[in-house]
Amino acid sequence: MTEVFFRYNMKCSFFFFLFSFCLVSYSQIKVSGKVVDDKTNLGLAFVDVFVPDSEYYTTTNTDGSFYLEVPNSVSSIKVSQFGYYVEDIDITQKANYDIVVRLSKEENEKQLKEVVITTRVNYKNKKENPAYAILREVWKRKKTNGLKKVDDYQYEEYEKIQFDLNNIDSAFTKKKIFNKLEFVFNNIDTSRVSGKAYLPMFLNESITEVIGRNRPNKKEIRELIANKTSGFQDNEIVSQSVKNLYKDYDIYENRINFFNKGFVSPIATDGFFHYDYELRDTIKADDVECYRIKYYPKREGELTFKGTFLVTKDTYAIKEITLATTKGINVNFIRDIYVELEYEQLNDSVFVPKETYTMLDMSLLTKKSKEKGIFAHRTVSFEDYKFDQHLPDSIYQQNVKYKEIEDYTKDDSYWELKRHIALKKSEKNIYETLERLENTPKFKRFVNLGEIIASGYWNVWNAIDIGRISSFIGVNSIEGWRLKIGARTYFSRNDTWRAKFYTAYGFKDEKVKYGAEFRKMFNPNNRFTLGIGTKRDIEQLGAQLTTDESILSRTFASSGLFQRGNNTSLSNVHQVSTYAEIELFKNTVARLDGTYQTIKTQSDDFNIDYVQDGKLKSVATDSRISLSLMMHPGAKYSLYGLDRYEHSTLAPTIMLKYTKGFKGIFNSGFDYNKLQLFYYHPILVATLGKLDFSLEAGKTFEPVPISLLSVIPGNQSLSIVPNVFSQINYYEFVTDTYSSMHLEHHFNGRLFGFIPLLKKLKLREVAFFRTAWGSISDKAKAMNRSSIQYIAPNDKLYYEYGFGIENIGIGNVRPLRIDFNWRGNYYDNPTTDKVSKFGVKFGFFVNF
Repeated sequence: MTEVFFRYNMKCSFFFFLFSFCLVSYSQIKVSGKVVDDKTNLGLAFVDVFVPDSEYYTTTNTDGSFYLEVPNSVSSIKVSQFGYYVEDIDITQKANYDIVVRLSKEENEKQLKEVVITTRVNYKNKKENPAYAILREVWKRKKTNGLKKVDDYQYEEYEKIQFDLNNIDSAFTKKKIFNKLEFVFNNIDTSRVSGKAYLPMFLNESITEVIGRNRPNKKEIRELIANKTSGFQDNEIVSQSVKNLYKDYDIYENRINFFNKGFVSPIATDGFFHYDYELRDTIKADDVECYRIKYYPKREGELTFKGTFLVTKDTYAIKEITLATTKGINVNFIRDIYVELEYEQLNDSVFVPKETYTMLDMSLLTKKSKEKGIFAHRTVSFEDYKFDQHLPDSIYQQNVKYKEIEDYTKDDSYWELKRHIALKKSEKNIYETLERLENTPKFKRFVNLGEIIASGYWNVWNAIDIGRISSFIGVNSIEGWRLKIGARTYFSRNDTWRAKFYTAYGFKDEKVKYGAEFRKMFNPNNRFTLGIGTKRDIEQLGAQLTTDESILSRTFASSGLFQRGNNTSLSNVHQVSTYAEIELFKNTVARLDGTYQTIKTQSDDFNIDYVQDGKLKSVATDSRISLSLMMHPGAKYSLYGLDRYEHSTLAPTIMLKYTKGFKGIFNSGFDYNKLQLFYYHPILVATLGKLDFSLEAGKTFEPVPISLLSVIPGNQSLSIVPNVFSQINYYEFVTDTYSSMHLEHHFNGRLFGFIPLLKKLKLREVAFFRTAWGSISDKAKAMNRSSIQYIAPNDKLYYEYGFGIENIGIGNVRPLRIDFNWRGNYYDNPTTDKVSKFGVKFGFFVNF
């Protein structure tokens, strides 16, 4: 279930790039160019380009390119690399682009001593490197540095998020698509990091009060105080995409999470395996004596950075650090990641975050440096720190109160006073420009098109949307080709009530199906919600173990376009449901469902008959209640309405579910009790990628017919579907006690990186293992008169395994994944005519 959320989030981000794609400041001296070897003309990586005795410093990329901004007073810069003569470059104009710096190798040891100003040495082992001794002291103190050292803390956080269209040139501004939109180009600016010209397209500012404690147990409360947005404020694509691009991270941790990929921190305890370090010199930063250490990756193509960091001489805390990715990182849509972190010394021993800046350089189709793309900037500033206030426990137990958007809106005078960092002129103009742009009909049409693609719904009249477009057409053995159309109410992304309806028609069975639901949230603070709905439809039961109680949910197997074999094991389900839901604690939700349903078969080749009280019956009537407890610790959400947007995180998902069936209520035929557990957790495994782990277990304590039992879920479609078994047919294994485990590891190209051709193709490898165990009671077998023979995998664990290749495509467009699946046992299962020992599945996903 979490995987579905993740895929949807990635889709939103992808279509935001698509939308933005279609749509010079001279306060400092700008210098850019390339450093090459004088004889070979090859670019030199990680060369120092700097102004002596200053903070203006950069290193070249792996191809030798660099960009640096320096004050107007600077007249020259130095270029230095071990083994080469130092070059002085005169700066004669405001913009100094495409400079080629040729470095000559030194001729003898005497000259080497005279001209080299670097401390780089080819050490025999890391212990000889003076940077190693410094980092060892940093590692010893990393758990006590910063906010971790105090009992409790408070501070004010200012956040600024900005999106820009980059690589803007005169030819681009004259395109016909911008006819009558020329005014937007009045705000073109230049990036201080890369030197690329950009056009601001989105700006969001917020102020948040943070209260937290480390002892006796860790707890943190964040309350939004003010928010100001320019451009696309009510746009579903941007509002859901902006926050999802950033993850909170700790520079002292071994891995830094970007796009759910584990980048190696330069402060990692295993950093010397991934980086080379050079102790450059000692400097003063905010009157604090610091060591300055340069680092860069040992190997190309890994998830690493290059940059410098300052370590305080007395306390061995990180004072400042820069992180910049190198060319060729295997992350789709991302050309560069650049991060600056600055810490402030508040007393003799406590260093706390002062300011962080993150810039993502993204592109849609390819990573070519000249292609139009998106800059995503995030600046966070921290002020007004207070420590050890010893606030009462009641402060940490209260829930943050949600407010209307208007309650967070403040006037310009408030922002002039409270804004931690003054806006640049181009940023100030964004508010006015975007307001004018949003009122332009041509721009509105383009935004609406983007919303249709991203959300799957088309607004046809006021607050009525038609969709989802992706489910308009399907096919199965009972209905033949199936057409479906649905509608929903949608006033804003924070609606507190919503109604949905759909109807479908099968051209083979010539029958109309339908479904409808209404949901209302009464309290946005505890998210107390009531819902009611009904549906009559054809469904493939047994396609999930822990079923979704959502009224209008429908399994993938019910009407997929591509299937393996002929599937006639579909059921006609008539259901009426109601539910109540409340958030007991943060990310802990309790839900009570009441359901009445009748189930019968739709094919002569398949029946769900059973014997009860000596009578043969072919329709299962079920009245039940289900109590679910859903926990999602660490999850983060945007929006406060009925349908919140979940950020893609590594938060686990835990669901405990109890179901009670009542015989005699609305002619229900069954008294039963069922317990179920679902657990899912994505885990970053150092530099080896991401492991998706899921576990399910359950038991039905009384005998019930096949339509209410737990079927080990198979997959007869040709699509890749999470938490099902690719080589099992529908109803092949039937259980009333079960457990299953799924392991799927995404190596992110780590192994293929050692094979030159596969590395160049940027293919990524996936390995998976799935297993299940189950049993079926004699009483359940005794009442069975269905067309399915009950077989459970209780003699031995059923298992299947395989590998996949993902990230197949061209440029950044790499949505295809192909899986190769092998069945491990139960080759002679009598419940199926043909056992599938091997199968190939396909899937399309938007991957970073």
